[in-house]
Amino acid sequence: MNTFLAFYQGIGPALSLLVVLTFLMAGAVKGVIGLGLPTVAMGLLGLAMPPAQAAALLIVPSTLTNLWQLASGGHLRTLLVRLWPLLAMTFIGTLLGSAWLGIDSGPWAVHALGAALLVYALYGLAGPGFSLAPSRERWLGPICGLITGVVTAATGVFVMPAVPYLQSLGLCREQMIQALGLSFTVSTLALAMGLAGQDALGGQALGASLLMLAPALLGMLAGQWLRQRISPVLFKRCFFIGLAMLGGHLLLNG
Repeated sequence: MNTFLAFYQGIGPALSLLVVLTFLMAGAVKGVIGLGLPTVAMGLLGLAMPPAQAAALLIVPSTLTNLWQLASGGHLRTLLVRLWPLLAMTFIGTLLGSAWLGIDSGPWAVHALGAALLVYALYGLAGPGFSLAPSRERWLGPICGLITGVVTAATGVFVMPAVPYLQSLGLCREQMIQALGLSFTVSTLALAMGLAGQDALGGQALGASLLMLAPALLGMLAGQWLRQRISPVLFKRCFFIGLAMLGGHLLLNG
């Protein structure tokens, strides 16, 4: 038990409370709109700790909640056949990016995190994206995967450009939710390997991450309850506005 608590004893009660509240909020966002747990967690925790430390905390909650999302839908085999070039290059790009850049490679990492959040928020506020012709998936999928992997390795955020690419494929709602879960699962596992290679994911970090599974799941359940009572479109717009402000702050002042 000391291994689980050592991290929080080291950062103190105030920052520990921030971590718990962050994962509650991040889980709630994911419960309402189906994504956003690592994005919100990295953005808020990036205000108070190095990105590598924040990324280590999200490994267990992100992996298990994405596996939960991945398990629903019944389209896994079809999606694997269609998306494997994107997924393979995301995995490879994350490992290569971890060796080349690394999320723990200096103060610039916070500015990079802010830039990634800001770009994603602006994309989300821009409205419907483009539609991709099937003939272009063969070459564009691997490119998007490689870029996503490098961005993941540098910032801990794995939504750009993978999410716009997936949204351009014309998937039905169930397929899209499962595709996001699949993409995020691959990214999280690759990020975990990259962090382990930088000695940023030891037993203490994994124990601290495991303890954040409970608030993340509780937040998801609250978000799913809230989704039935509010407008998801309005919530998503407010989410992206807040994310843009947070990303801009980290970019300028990180």
